[in-house]
Amino acid sequence: MQHHYIVVLTGAGISAESGLGTFRDVDGIWSQHRLEDVATPEGFERNPTLVHEFYNARRKQAAHANPNAAHIALARLQADYPGTVVIVTQNVDDLHEKAGASAIHMHGELKFALCHECGHRWESPATMHPGERCPNCEQPAGRPDVVWFGEIPYHMDAIMQHLRASTLFAAIGTSGEVYPAANFVDDVRKVGAHTVEINLAATDGLSRFAEQRLGAASQIVPVWVNDLLAES
Repeated sequence: MQHHYIVVLTGAGISAESGLGTFRDVDGIWSQHRLEDVATPEGFERNPTLVHEFYNARRKQAAHANPNAAHIALARLQADYPGTVVIVTQNVDDLHEKAGASAIHMHGELKFALCHECGHRWESPATMHPGERCPNCEQPAGRPDVVWFGEIPYHMDAIMQHLRASTLFAAIGTSGEVYPAANFVDDVRKVGAHTVEINLAATDGLSRFAEQRLGAASQIVPVWVNDLLAES
């Protein structure tokens, strides 16, 4: 077995082929709003109706999306590889889980709601409204359980432990422009892990990764997974 501890970071690009848009799509759901208005605590404070409507639309979109071949391949890798395979995702959809994998959601999940008063989390209704009441403290303080710009990502201690233990790190469908995830490749290089970037097109991460595979995730990831399983 060539690698005993694999950490895979996935970004919006892996879900794009399932119909879920990225920040950079010119005609997608994100292009209709400024990030400052729908993806920051300040935006929520200014206009909670707009923010809830935005995430209601994203929640509906994600609920109808199906995993693509890349998600399915990673689930197979996690199930069949004779070593540890940890998936860390920046995505708030549940396509990894729908494919049969487990993933650490560093930016939260659309299917949960969060109380910004007491910190309680619960399964989100399909549609949330301003003044959504927390079932724990009963305050009208419900918001989407997603990490907005300016907030600290979830599970960072656990993620860093996995990165320090990794012997292979792969970044799939991520631009490398959102921190702290953009620094993960530098973190794993310090412990000697082999690094692979799988992306639709070249990014400025080329010089930071030992290997780069370019193309649609649904085509490239299954081939990469087959290679790993054949080598194990």
